[in-house]
Amino acid sequence: MRSSPERSLAAYTAPLAAVLAVALTLLLPDNARLWDALNRAMPGPPDPRVVVVGIDAASLRDYGRIGAWPRDLYAQALSTLNEAGVSAIGVNVLLSDPAVGDTRLQQTFSQPNVVLATAPDEPPGATPPGWTSPTGVSALNIGADGVVRAFQTAYARADDPAALTPSFARQVAVAAGRSVPLDVTPRILRYRQPDPERLPVLSFRDVVNGNVRYGDLQGRVVILGLTADGMGGPVVRDTTGQVVSPVQLQARAVSSLLDVPFTRLPWGVLAALGALAAVAAVLARGLWGFGLATLMLALAAPLWLQNVLLPGVTLSLCAIVGTVMVMLERAWNLRHLTTRDPLTGFGNRVAFTRAVEQRWQSRAERPLGLVLVDLSGFRKVNDAYGHAAGDDLLRDLSERIGQYRRRGDLLFRWGPDEFAVLLDNAGPQELAGITQRIQESLDTLTFRDVPLRASVGAARTGPEIRSPTELVEAASRSRYRVKYQRLQRT
Repeated sequence: MRSSPERSLAAYTAPLAAVLAVALTLLLPDNARLWDALNRAMPGPPDPRVVVVGIDAASLRDYGRIGAWPRDLYAQALSTLNEAGVSAIGVNVLLSDPAVGDTRLQQTFSQPNVVLATAPDEPPGATPPGWTSPTGVSALNIGADGVVRAFQTAYARADDPAALTPSFARQVAVAAGRSVPLDVTPRILRYRQPDPERLPVLSFRDVVNGNVRYGDLQGRVVILGLTADGMGGPVVRDTTGQVVSPVQLQARAVSSLLDVPFTRLPWGVLAALGALAAVAAVLARGLWGFGLATLMLALAAPLWLQNVLLPGVTLSLCAIVGTVMVMLERAWNLRHLTTRDPLTGFGNRVAFTRAVEQRWQSRAERPLGLVLVDLSGFRKVNDAYGHAAGDDLLRDLSERIGQYRRRGDLLFRWGPDEFAVLLDNAGPQELAGITQRIQESLDTLTFRDVPLRASVGAARTGPEIRSPTELVEAASRSRYRVKYQRLQRT
């Protein structure tokens, strides 16, 4: 059965929407702004496993400028932390410049649970001689707006891009017992709710003096770094827009590595979901595509809670692509509604008139042929079984006629039970052959107990045909002769 012309284009728009959706998933695999919003709206719970020891304003007042105080203070702080039973310590302070007394600190900074920070432009292991603690690059993925949304477990070396240098957060997580692969792919930095029952940062001065509760530190991962304001470092913000010290962001990076990592959907799965959303929008039609787009966007929230990164904006756009295809399809249908028969998809009399006028001037080089088909008994089918049955009969008839259409030929519904075929460049024998085949095909047309009879006539342009009207009249006379002869034989 031939579908209505409004539906027929879905065979073309659905694959096109799928292709566009796959391309869209390739161009927009990430939705940074969506994940920013989810990070703010659904932060992770407070992480008691990670503790920040901050070099705050009080510590600087007591010990002076950070680059000038004796490094034995770090040894005292690390001694307190180890006595408290911490599992790992990350020192997010650059200690690569040699200083007096570094040799005395070899034992302190050669422990496997102590991680030292290095600058991004420093070679691996850029620490004073004799210090063997693991090192990591203290870097943050700062956006153009000053917001840190992601971090990496490794960075490419400037002197050898093929070689990778571990990040500071990764090394601390490894020291805490977590297996973390080296990867330059940015990972989302999970925002966490502050714990109202705990101080957000322990003072470095208090740790040096031993004025801390060991119970707050036992089994914890400690990140030590500068938290005092106005020290000339870069001003960075988290996803909430708040100014946060780099050491606190490093602590969040460590927490993210200690948690179950976010899972990114493979591109093949993402492409399949995008194509499915686009095709579903095409098949659903109407405003259902916008509902599907909303659903794709809404699914990102529950999956975020399951640590799955769903690019809901991209998938939503895929569904909208399908909806746009439906809108374009309907615009095309509306444009051609005045020249198309909605039941069969054939052109109507207006379309026939335009087609003949366009081709008439070239009839000498490309003769036109016209086949007219008349069906007797159609009204009896409508009267006996209803218009739905009559529609089924006309669709069957139109499919039979369409089987003999050549390239360049045009089909028209001439009247309620009449059809026309306008043949392009039709020779006499070819016209007679097509007419005979159509007649033989329609001779087998039946509908239940209603007798049906089809009459097929044809005409061709020539010297005696001087206008389109004369061509129609000649084909009509041929059809009436056939009809009369068939009546005489019954």
